[in-house]
Amino acid sequence: MTATLTFHPLGNADCTRFDLADGKKLLIDYADMKNRDDPWDRRIDLPAELKADLRAAQRDYYNVVCFTHLDDDHCRGSGDFFWWDHALKYQGEGRIKIRELWVPAAAILEDGLDECARVIRQEARYRLRKGSGIRIFSRPAKLKEWLEANGLTLESRAHLITDAGQLVPGFSLLGTERVQFFIHSPFGWRQNDNEIVDRNQDSVVFQATFLEGSRQTHALFMSDIDHESIEQIVKTSKRHKNEDRLLWDIFKVPHHCSYTAIGPEKGVDETKPTDEVKWLCETQGQERHTMMSTSKSMPIKGSDEDKDVQPPHRQAGAYYKRVANTKDGQFRVTMDLPSAHKPKPTKIEITDRGARMLTVSATVGTASIVSTPARAG
Repeated sequence: MTATLTFHPLGNADCTRFDLADGKKLLIDYADMKNRDDPWDRRIDLPAELKADLRAAQRDYYNVVCFTHLDDDHCRGSGDFFWWDHALKYQGEGRIKIRELWVPAAAILEDGLDECARVIRQEARYRLRKGSGIRIFSRPAKLKEWLEANGLTLESRAHLITDAGQLVPGFSLLGTERVQFFIHSPFGWRQNDNEIVDRNQDSVVFQATFLEGSRQTHALFMSDIDHESIEQIVKTSKRHKNEDRLLWDIFKVPHHCSYTAIGPEKGVDETKPTDEVKWLCETQGQERHTMMSTSKSMPIKGSDEDKDVQPPHRQAGAYYKRVANTKDGQFRVTMDLPSAHKPKPTKIEITDRGARMLTVSATVGTASIVSTPARAG
C-alpha cells in the first residue's frame, strides 16, 4: 500500500486527506463550504465525501486532524462533523472522532472566538489540560503564561509541543507509515512580538517527506502565509542549513493563489516574486512537480472576478504556471479538476518513481482514472 493525498474542491477553502502507507488517515483542515440550497453550487459535499471514505475503511475516526489556523475557510462546519470531548452537545452517533488534534499555539491563546473556531479552541484547551490527544506547534511565552494560569507548567506539557525546526514525533521514514513531518511555522518569537494573533502568519506550515522504495517525495503545505513569512522561513532554513527541508514535488500553493504570497505588488500580468520566494519556487521545486491551488478558478482578465481583492489572482497563477512549465511540471486548481463544470476530489499517489496525479473522469465517474506519470530521474 502506498500513500495518497486527496485534495477537495471547496472553492477558496482547504481540506486535504493523507492516507498513509500503513492505513493511518490524517486530515489537514476541514471546511464544509457547499451551499446546499443552491443547486448550481459546484463545491463538494465534504462531510458526505469524507464519511463515505471512512465507511469504506470501516472506521469512524482520523488518526490526526490538523487545523492549520482557525479562519472560517479552514474550519467551517467542524463543530457539526467531529466528536468533541470537551462538551456532551458535540458528541453522538455519526460524529467523527479525532485521536490526535494538531493546532498552532495561536489556537490555544486567541480570545473572542465564535462558532467553529471557538469549538476547536475549547477542545484544544481541554486536551492540553488533560495532557493527551493534542499536539501544539510552537511555544511562545504566552503559552507558558496560559499553562501557569491553568495550574500547569510548560515542562509538564513539553512532550505535546513541537517547535518550528523540529520533526513531529510518532512518524518515521523507516516506520510502517513511511512519512515524516517537518514543521516550518509558526515561530514562537513572532507570537511573542505581537499583541494580536495573526492567524495566517501564525499558521502551521510543514514539509511532509514520503519514502517509497529508495525514493523520497516531498510535499510542502504552505497554509495561508504571505511572502514576508515565506522569507522568514527561507532565511531561517538557510541559516540552519536545512535547505533540504524546503524541497518539494507537491506544493500546496499559499493562500488560495493570492499574489501576497509571492510579492508586495500584484503586477499587471504576472506577480514578481521576492528573492526568497523565487528561490523556494524556482530552485526547490523538483522536475515534473505539481502545484495545487485550493481555490476557485482563475479569473479572466478584465472580468468582475479579476477586480476582486480576494484570491485567486490571475497574476499569481501566471507566475506559478510559468515556474511549472520550466520544469515540466503542472499548476492545477482544485475547482477545475477534472473539469470546471464537474469538479471532483483529486488524488496524488506517492510511488517509488515519485508523485502521480490520479484524476477522476468528469464524464465517466469513479470508474475511469486519468493518470499523470510519476516524476522520473
